[in-house]
Amino acid sequence: MDYSVFYLKNYGRVVLTVRAMMEKKGFTRNKLAKATGLAYNSINRYFQGDVLSSIDLDILAKICFVLDCDITDVLRYEKPDGR
Repeated sequence: MDYSVFYLKNYGRVVLTVRAMMEKKGFTRNKLAKATGLAYNSINRYFQGDVLSSIDLDILAKICFVLDCDITDVLRYEKPDGR
């Protein structure tokens, strides 16, 4: 057992799959930015999966609304290796 103050455990990760859904629905980043009223830079971060610290649920709601999809269509949980 590890008694250190700081212990890392691999819980897996959440992956953004906005790009795949946009491609499936025929949306470009510009088209989605205009349809959601969000800045291109915001859409681009979600498109590229570059949302490092926190995910804005309002942005995800707008993306899902415009793309007419469920949250599970734009987010995926990957289990850690060995599970």
